[in-house]
Amino acid sequence: MAVFLGQNGAGKTTFFDVFGFMHDCLNSNVRSALAKRGGFDEVISRGQTGDLIFEVKFRPSPEEPIITYELTIGKNERSLPIVKKEVMRFRRGQHGAPWKILDFSNGEGVAAEGDLQSYEDVQRAARTSQKVSAPDILAVKGLGQFENFPAISSLRRLIEDWYVSDFHIERARTRQEASYSETLSTTGDNLTQVTKYLYDNHRDRFDSVLSAMRERIPGVDNVEAKVTEDGYVVLRFQDSVFKNPFSSKFVSDGTLKMFTYLILLSEPNPHALLCVEEPENQLYPELLAQLTEEFRRYSNIGGQVFISTHSPDFLDAVRLEELYCLIKIDGYTKIIKATDIPIVVSLYKEGELLGSLWRQGILLQEAARAGV
Repeated sequence: MAVFLGQNGAGKTTFFDVFGFMHDCLNSNVRSALAKRGGFDEVISRGQTGDLIFEVKFRPSPEEPIITYELTIGKNERSLPIVKKEVMRFRRGQHGAPWKILDFSNGEGVAAEGDLQSYEDVQRAARTSQKVSAPDILAVKGLGQFENFPAISSLRRLIEDWYVSDFHIERARTRQEASYSETLSTTGDNLTQVTKYLYDNHRDRFDSVLSAMRERIPGVDNVEAKVTEDGYVVLRFQDSVFKNPFSSKFVSDGTLKMFTYLILLSEPNPHALLCVEEPENQLYPELLAQLTEEFRRYSNIGGQVFISTHSPDFLDAVRLEELYCLIKIDGYTKIIKATDIPIVVSLYKEGELLGSLWRQGILLQEAARAGV
């Protein structure tokens, strides 16, 4: 779990959108991912020219070596966005130069086939020439569908599983058609469908959500996803004081938001990366420590969690090693680990809570000094 703290405009949303952008590039193509954000000139850093460059390091499993993926996006002679370079490398052992297992440019290149761990000498791996249908399509999107490129497939699955939350309360309130949905959408507009799926197929998980709601939201006794006669499914909340349940349309924003987070964190298959911006909005301060524990539990069972916040109450439940500060230096964002700020480390060890240090202005003031 990693929590990112910074003033407005420090770059928290932009940082999270790095993952959203790469996810969109994979799901569609580079051109549409850029268009969604205003085009290439709006995505590149202010005052900069040249290409967009990304580097991702990941490990397919704990036993396998780290793989480095490099992605360069630029413009062709007609100023259209293309994938200029797409390279994957990995190194066997601690010594020697890393080997390229994917090397693409402008939609063409070579890729190494087979399980690279099985080769005594990775240079002997079969490399075949490949081509994608357009130069703005990622090679990992196409080749990642085939089992004979396992390393590329693992990266594709990783990026596909990144979840950047863009939750909207009003979309979660609406009734939805009684169709099948296992995973909560980033906007939350299929909340009732996922709730019904958990109830029908993972009753133990749903019961855990319900138990948590009873403990944390006064009066909530039951929640059900009710299928109506006209083929829609609606969420209904039961207050222990009243006989008849009421629909999510009349539930408070905080109640619905807490329920949504609990459903998201109870899905059977954790996301490889879960990004959540300012979860404290609409929630009562006393609930934030409990929500922090839910996020931490999720990260402990295998899902990486990134959270941005402005809330001192949320920070009070965050551990020092989980906190990162975003500061702007000469217009550009720098990320500083809280454990690299000596005064903050000292105060934390003496019993100061991080939320208190945030209220006093010490956190970012000292982060700025550490970042210079």
